[in-house]
Amino acid sequence: MSFLLKVLREGLGRLIVFIDWVSRPRPIKRTSEAQATVDSQTKSLALYQFYACPFCIRTRRAIQKLNLSIETRDIRQYNHYREELEANGGKVMVPCLRIEEAGNVRWLYESKEIIRYLNERFGEESIEVAA
Repeated sequence: MSFLLKVLREGLGRLIVFIDWVSRPRPIKRTSEAQATVDSQTKSLALYQFYACPFCIRTRRAIQKLNLSIETRDIRQYNHYREELEANGGKVMVPCLRIEEAGNVRWLYESKEIIRYLNERFGEESIEVAA
């Protein structure tokens, strides 16, 4: 029975990934200077995730829409990311955004909270957008 549930969950995950791929949001456009600023700021961010997790897909869609270059770390594919998340973040739960600011690291869980943070920091109101 657990094998059947695993196959069903994996199949549904892949279907969600496909739907995400065909309906991907258009990224916002910024001036080249503003985009360079955003790109330098996102170097201090990393998203711990599963490829086919619906909440992770939701978070990646927001990242795509905001035109952010955030490193993704799949904790199923690379066990050292899983260990790092558990040791430093405190729990193995995805999505989780690792935020490094002024030498301090914090771990932000929950897709809604991550998306809220990204919108506040990088949304159209916070950065100059190209006309």
